[in-house]
Amino acid sequence: MFTRTLLALLLFLTACSGEERLYKTRGHVFGTTVDITIYGGSQQRADLLGAEVLREFDRLHRKFHAWEPSMLTALNDSIAKGEPMRADAEMVGLLKSAEKLSVRSGLLFNPTIGHLIRLWGFQKNDIGAQGPPAAEIKRWVDARPSLSDLRYNGNIISSVNPAVMIDLGGYAKGYALDRAAALLREAHVKAALVNIGGNVIAIGQPGERPWQVGIRDPRGAGTVAQIALRDNEAIGTSGDYERYFMKDGKRRPHIIDPRSGYPIDLVASVTIIASGGRAPGLRSDGHSKPLFITGPRDWQALAEKLDLKEVLMVDAQRNVHMTAAMQARIAGAERHEHAGTWQARE
Repeated sequence: MFTRTLLALLLFLTACSGEERLYKTRGHVFGTTVDITIYGGSQQRADLLGAEVLREFDRLHRKFHAWEPSMLTALNDSIAKGEPMRADAEMVGLLKSAEKLSVRSGLLFNPTIGHLIRLWGFQKNDIGAQGPPAAEIKRWVDARPSLSDLRYNGNIISSVNPAVMIDLGGYAKGYALDRAAALLREAHVKAALVNIGGNVIAIGQPGERPWQVGIRDPRGAGTVAQIALRDNEAIGTSGDYERYFMKDGKRRPHIIDPRSGYPIDLVASVTIIASGGRAPGLRSDGHSKPLFITGPRDWQALAEKLDLKEVLMVDAQRNVHMTAAMQARIAGAERHEHAGTWQARE
């Protein structure tokens, strides 16, 4: 469901003697690999907590799946029929928060273009080269679906626009990260790092130094940068290097510009860090999409509008662009690396 072209995570963890152990639980949810790394405590407790987080991820996966039967597909079916549907407070809250970001981004973040996503062949596990008719693309663009078309009566949801088809693949992973962080904090873990296919959230600190992560080179096997990730910070990337197909010599990633109806081919990846406050996971996941769509020319203006301080973009020509705050964070991580205080474990 939620597989997207995202940051590939490399963990760089302290290797000092006398430190508490790291315990890892690995699973496969949202169509991608999930890692829950817990610092301190016992293996048994870490296993129990890891299993609890995976159960929560599985619940969310089944609830918000965009094309297999779920509460979300039931809502989309009701919208297409012009009928209201009773959802629940969790879904209503998630959709309302997504609408706020959609409005702030000028509708560049638009989870209601599911018909376009399906038309391009991205609402399935096996992606093949697609060439949708231009008239069909125009039809769904001209329908102008948006989350502002939804109406709420308590937990009953309806839409004034039957063209709305909601796909939360660019948002629900972030929500899942925040849910994992809440569960682990309630369990009073000393520190943990949760990674959903490259979307990552940090809880606490593993010893004397923060968690360290590497940002993947979207066109190579290595990384373009290494950064420190501190408590209640999340990092998310949108990229063109996993869910895509090649057609007529062009790379067609799954991220579609709602204004044109076509996939974006000007950007390889956008990485952002959301620090502190409420729902850093959601913010790290959703905010990278409009920046990716805006492209290399206008991303800085949109980042300022969305109050994003730490952003790194790699364009299709492999040029790296970043904010001053992101550059400063990367420089700090590199100083620690050169001091020899970190050892790669993964």
